[in-house]
Formats: sequence, structure tokens, C-alpha cells
Amino acid sequence: MEIRPFAHADKLAVISLWDRCGLLRPWNDPERDIQLKLSVQPEHFLVATEAGTIIGTAMAGFDGHRGTVYYLAVDLDRKSQGVGRAIMNEVERRLTAIGCPKLNILIRTSNLTAKEFYQKLGYQLDEVVCMGKRTRTLQL
Repeated sequence: MEIRPFAHADKLAVISLWDRCGLLRPWNDPERDIQLKLSVQPEHFLVATEAGTIIGTAMAGFDGHRGTVYYLAVDLDRKSQGVGRAIMNEVERRLTAIGCPKLNILIRTSNLTAKEFYQKLGYQLDEVVCMGKRTRTLQL
């Protein structure tokens, strides 16, 4: 397995993986999300590949105070084989190298599998409330 930065040629395979993993929502345009990420710290948009096939992704960033990870996805046929752990290790390595003191992970409350996965990696529930506000609407 190789973990490397996203390349433009990866786009369709990445979006397909996100779809199969249930990460896409009607209010998120994955092509736009990719385009926006490529304009800000593109080196922290990672893909895991094996034999030329994308088997995992993570979109990470550091705002100077905290790091954040989004779109962690692992091919359903590769679950529980260390792919997610390897991607997260690489995210942590890269963000720590640029001075990131803490990483935050946003998980949908219904996604108990993801919560268990991150707990196994040493993440714990923070006593905070995450709030959000949409600042743009999807253009269909």
C-alpha cells in the first residue's frame, strides 16, 4: 500500500469511494469539495492505493490552532485491514511535522463504527459542542 497526495486523475475514483462508503450528502458537492481542498493545503489530501487502485482517502488540514480530518474513507472490502489506521498515522505524522498540537475529528453521531475506530487510535470524546452554519447552497 502507498499513501500519497491526491492527484487530479484520482477524482472519479475518490468520489466513487466516498459514495460507496456513505460519505456523500445532498448538500455537499464532492467535486467542489475537492476543488476547494486543492486550493488550501492540497498536500494534506491523501489517498491510499494498492496496485493502482484507490482504497482509502483522508482530507486533512491545519488552521494554526488545530488540525481536522474529513472524508476518511476505506474501501468496504478493505475494512479492518489497517488501511484507515495507516492513513490516520500518515495524517498525524504530516500535521505534527508542521506544528499541529491537536487533531479534531468530526463524526456523525449515528456513525458508531467510526467512533469505535477513532477510540482504538487513542482519540477521546472532547467536552465540546460542535455547531455549524451553511454559508453556501449547492448549485444544481
